[in-house]
Amino acid sequence: MQERDEYPAGVPCWIDIGQPDPKAAVAFYGGLFGWEFENRMPPRSSEPYFVASLAGRTVAAIGPALAGIPGPSAWLTYVAVDDADATAQRVNHAGGRALREPFDVGPPGRMGIFADPSGAVFAVWQAGETKGAQLVNEPGAWNFSGVITPDREGAEAFYGAVFGWELSAFDPEDPIAGGYWRLPGYGDFLEQINPGTRAGMAEMGAPDRFEDTVATLTPTVSGNDAAPHWDITFGVDDADATAGRAQELGGRVIVPPMDGPWVRMTVLADPQGAVFAASKFVPPT
Repeated sequence: MQERDEYPAGVPCWIDIGQPDPKAAVAFYGGLFGWEFENRMPPRSSEPYFVASLAGRTVAAIGPALAGIPGPSAWLTYVAVDDADATAQRVNHAGGRALREPFDVGPPGRMGIFADPSGAVFAVWQAGETKGAQLVNEPGAWNFSGVITPDREGAEAFYGAVFGWELSAFDPEDPIAGGYWRLPGYGDFLEQINPGTRAGMAEMGAPDRFEDTVATLTPTVSGNDAAPHWDITFGVDDADATAGRAQELGGRVIVPPMDGPWVRMTVLADPQGAVFAASKFVPPT
């Protein structure tokens, strides 16, 4: 299992979703991924916050819809930071805006919710007792997040200024193919907690400095009316079976299972409309 108990600043560390009917979402995702849930809110609280676990390790959370957050229900990606308030200032200076100014959530930590200049929504997390997801990159757990935006150059300037990310293209000859965000030095951290990371990526033919990757970027193209947003991908051990199970649980298949570089994946929507991808890693032969 790929367990985590630490996230360097600038690395996505947590995901959650606010939905009109949190209990219905618990039933869907529990049935789809085998998650177990615990309501972490005090008994007197009128709103729940269900933290999901897999194999005894936290993976995500489900809560009520958040006031002031535009658009339909969607998964929210949190990026680890050392200082949420200083990050809020960088967001403002770089052309983004605060949807929820940084606030304390008790001993677990401090957070804020923001939109980049194109409108894509993300959160930041200044860890206290809670560092982030304890299990990642396993079937049923969060795999990665990415921003979808029509403004590649603007995104590169914004996220570089806010988090120190650098953008590399998957194919320098084809900008529509998108790219991956790198946090310099992140590969050193991964190599320390999982020796052999660099060698494994090199053996699979990964792009240069791919071990520093923290997220992806997908440019929207003319004719694509999707609003800028952050998306997420969950790991699965069978994309076809996951798509079928999602339909049985009341969800929808938006993109049927298909093969791509290193993956077989599908894009799904839960019964309340939140979209996510499910991906099985298929190493190159």
